[in-house]
Amino acid sequence: MPKPQSHYFRVQVNLSDFKEETLVVKMPVWAPGSYLVREFAKNVDLVKAFDENNKPIKVTKTTKNAWSIAKGKAKQIRVNYEVYAFELSVRTSFLDLSHGFVSGSGVFMYVDNYKDRSGTLEVVPHASFKKVTTSLPAAKESVQKDGSFDFSFDNYDQLVDCPIEIGNQEVFSFDAAGVNHTVAIYGIGNHQIATLKQDMAHMVETATAVFGENPNKQYTFIIHNVVDGQGGLEHSNSCTLSVNRWTYEGEEYKGFLSLVAHEYFHLWNVKRIRPIELGPFNYDEENYTTLLWVMEGFTSYYDELLLRRAGIYTKDEYLRKIEGTINYVENAVGSRVQPVAHASFDAWIKGYRPNENSANTGMTYYSRGQMLAALIDAKIIANSKGTKCLDHFLQHLYKTFYKEQNRGFSEMEFKQELASFLNEDMDDFYARYIDGTEVAPIKSVFEKIGVDVSQLNTIRPSFGATIRQENGKALVKGIRANSAAEDCGLSVNDEVIGCDGFRMEGADLDSYISSIPDGQSFTLLVARNELYFELKATMGTTERMQFTLRFGQDKNLQKLHDYWLRTQ
Repeated sequence: MPKPQSHYFRVQVNLSDFKEETLVVKMPVWAPGSYLVREFAKNVDLVKAFDENNKPIKVTKTTKNAWSIAKGKAKQIRVNYEVYAFELSVRTSFLDLSHGFVSGSGVFMYVDNYKDRSGTLEVVPHASFKKVTTSLPAAKESVQKDGSFDFSFDNYDQLVDCPIEIGNQEVFSFDAAGVNHTVAIYGIGNHQIATLKQDMAHMVETATAVFGENPNKQYTFIIHNVVDGQGGLEHSNSCTLSVNRWTYEGEEYKGFLSLVAHEYFHLWNVKRIRPIELGPFNYDEENYTTLLWVMEGFTSYYDELLLRRAGIYTKDEYLRKIEGTINYVENAVGSRVQPVAHASFDAWIKGYRPNENSANTGMTYYSRGQMLAALIDAKIIANSKGTKCLDHFLQHLYKTFYKEQNRGFSEMEFKQELASFLNEDMDDFYARYIDGTEVAPIKSVFEKIGVDVSQLNTIRPSFGATIRQENGKALVKGIRANSAAEDCGLSVNDEVIGCDGFRMEGADLDSYISSIPDGQSFTLLVARNELYFELKATMGTTERMQFTLRFGQDKNLQKLHDYWLRTQ
């Protein structure tokens, strides 16, 4: 990285002892854990190859992410290329004068059919960068006299599963669950190291207690303090977190700890308990599975449940969290359109590529999966009379598939294991709530563990348009399907100038429209493509389900919800 302000990493790959006269090197098209084809090859320039005598070797690009190298009889070859890195997120790479961040699948090529080869990595920081943080094992004498850092990897999957922070980051460590944890923080923030050590250790201990063991000896957190925090990305022995730099106080800090819990829980759920499609990875194309509702949804369930077990949430606070998730999921228009299994499968083309109509046609597998995890947890607790919970089912999957067979499970195997663990036929449950779009059986399931559920359906006037102020204009950002806004012809990106002959904007427009009763007609003045026109609308209605959860008074069932929401 000799010129960080250019945003280019220079990469050199040294290959030796390959017998083939032609080698194909490839750049992945996606980053595991982020289910979107991102076309990382678009950032690659100047791919060149040379033999041991520094003689150029012909390089031919054969597909969007593959280069053929005519090495002939050469025993050692060198491949050089540059990678443009100017997108700071948890799944992409970045370089400027303040720091460098390497997300491996967008920077490192591999030799086709040889991803299992081991190797070494040398990182040569810019002169102004003094630290390199990664979960890759350090080679002996890892810091060289020239200021470079050397690491080793067993195979390509490990190489790209270990993100790298390069710069002058703040670094500290703590021990928890028998594991040494390194934390590297880039960017100014209102964090306090002593507080982070204590609270992050608490989350690690609480997560590890679910499984009874921690699979690592070392773990690395890379934290980016930025303006627009984007969440996290899990790895086998590390994670990257992107958060708002002022997130370390009050309720926002609880959100940070929830994010820590979420990505750490992925150590087990996703990186070890996983669908068979998610590792070893096919880096050339989409890796489809219908089980992201388990991988991300169950993890989302635990990222808040662990805060309850850690004593950060009270029982009532946690119940409100679950209540909020249920009401969000079941009132979403898309929940009645897209089954959660389909949302998982179509993450590649829908979940990571939302548009103005996505709310009408889809529901995130994070939230619906979280709700389903809560229901399955409650079913296990009720069926076992408070002796088992979802922890034990995940322990079973971890032991059976990861520890004993070292593989992922098929979709059918997961369903069969769940049915067997519950001692219950799950065909109807799957057909209605996983492969189907029916409203989940909230009341019948939760009341078996002593949580009373009431459902109030209300019908209220609704126009069905989401209007936001941008640059002094009231712009339509969303239209609910089958709403009055859709019926009158309003479209996303229209500018609403006035209503019923009055010029209005912002809060006045929202207030006026929301005050119009059901069935009453009104007129909107709209601008579209620089043309003015009027739309005649009639106020419609929307039905909303309101689920309310309360702890019941039945003494015989109280022990069940006490067990559900126990602290460590």
